[in-house]
Amino acid sequence: MTGPTRSLAPGAAADLIALPDTPLTGAVVQLIKPVESPSVFNHSIRTYLFARLVAARLELAEGRDYEDDLLFAACTMHDLGVAPDGPHTQRFEVEGADRAAAFLVAHGRSEADADEVWQAIALHTSSGIAERRGTLCVLVREGVALDFGGPMGNTHAEALSDEQADVVHAAYPRLEMIRSLTDAIVAQAAKNPKNGPRYALPGEFLREREAYGRTRMEHVCSSSRWGN
Repeated sequence: MTGPTRSLAPGAAADLIALPDTPLTGAVVQLIKPVESPSVFNHSIRTYLFARLVAARLELAEGRDYEDDLLFAACTMHDLGVAPDGPHTQRFEVEGADRAAAFLVAHGRSEADADEVWQAIALHTSSGIAERRGTLCVLVREGVALDFGGPMGNTHAEALSDEQADVVHAAYPRLEMIRSLTDAIVAQAAKNPKNGPRYALPGEFLREREAYGRTRMEHVCSSSRWGN
């Protein structure tokens, strides 16, 4: 995937893929794992693990600059809008944000926390906007970008070494993530005209697939850092 690399020390590898040991984390996993494909689920977890590395590179401290539970929730639920059990009446970013916010409130989090996660999810495909809407929005956007391997930006590529990437990918394999996620976004966008507005990411994915059989994102990602 990334070529031969040196292995991380066992302790460092375990810390790298450790998830928050909290009731909210467990509840989020129980929510998303049954309704997302294994590929999208793994992408969601990798987004969190990569976002945490970006936070360290930016010298952002958990508990001071962001809350780990909320970072995990925002990263791992950012594609909840493509889950097949959803209403599919809005573009997937907004639909996922709505579901995530409602879930957080139902699990005792404040409206302010829920709104912070809502923004991070709703804006994760909005380059130039997410980066100006607070720490959580930045970290989710950059975690997603790292997992795409370049097409969404390489601002923090150095936050993730090849050795670290190998450990994360061994724990959470890619499983043709780009194709799988694009399939899910296109299927959701095709269900309602409101889901795929012109010039928004889901709308453009749908139109590119219909016109060319492949999106530009899929084409670019074939030569990205991860090769898919």
